[in-house]
Amino acid sequence: MDFATTIDTALDRGIVLGYGSVGLRVRRRLPGWPADPPPMPGKTVLVTGAGSGLGLAAATGFARLGAQVHVLGRNAERAGEAARRTLERAPGADVRPQACDVSDLAQLRAFAEKFAGEEPRLDVLVNNAGVMPGRRTHTADGLELTFATQVVAPWVLTAGLEPVLARSAPSRVINVVSGGLYGQRIPAGDLQSADTRYGPKKVYARTKREELVLTQQWAERLLDRGVHVHAMHPGWADTEGVRTGMPVFRALTRPVIRTPDEGADTIVWLGSAPEAVESSGLFWHDRRPRPATHPLGAGPDDEPARKRLWDYVEGIATPHLNRQ
Repeated sequence: MDFATTIDTALDRGIVLGYGSVGLRVRRRLPGWPADPPPMPGKTVLVTGAGSGLGLAAATGFARLGAQVHVLGRNAERAGEAARRTLERAPGADVRPQACDVSDLAQLRAFAEKFAGEEPRLDVLVNNAGVMPGRRTHTADGLELTFATQVVAPWVLTAGLEPVLARSAPSRVINVVSGGLYGQRIPAGDLQSADTRYGPKKVYARTKREELVLTQQWAERLLDRGVHVHAMHPGWADTEGVRTGMPVFRALTRPVIRTPDEGADTIVWLGSAPEAVESSGLFWHDRRPRPATHPLGAGPDDEPARKRLWDYVEGIATPHLNRQ
């Protein structure tokens, strides 16, 4: 193991420095830091949860690279605001608002069908939208809100947009997860954590674990279609969700917490860099693939649990997809 790899691995295992702004600054100075993403003229990107935080930062990054960027917001007002804020940061870019509440299965179905039918291409899908409600909340479909937003919605969008992603191959799906997933396994027999005492951070981390496992399974299923599916975690980033849902954590990490632009760096890099279409199904942080488990974490998920998760989400999502 060379010096740069040793330092990079130590930062990753140490968490505190590696997940904060210090880790990114150090890694950028190490030999072998991957080149910045190339321009993206003629490419089309869709970013969910694009109104603030990581989503806004990612949309801005893609817009500055010259891509056509579709910013997805919960409703027309939020989508328009996301487009306006992106254009403030990337004047003259091609930014298009899209409205869809990703926690609503009927809206997801309608949006995916419309987008796949009308848009000539989709090079990058970024599943970034996330929530951390302070109390257990259910959607109109009867799903726990965090699970619906962070597990079911990426599944439905990936499946529903597969035709246009495949037409644009090699294309990419980037699922934004969290380093907190290391502390969780798939909750066997309780995939929506209905039988677990509700804790916002715990349920959030569980759904991110589930999203990572589904990312790996999507990668296997879509590789022959030229669609490369990856997950990434941004480290500790100063987003609205952290400020409102984790104020104590934010106060403790404020000296090292990352800006949204720093947290979104790997999202934008994965959307453009050639390295992302040389593989599929990996878990990235700071432009490097990382292990799916941590020595201090909960350990890996067994294959039966992984299969149950896929079958369960597919059973929820499939009736809401347009089967071609």
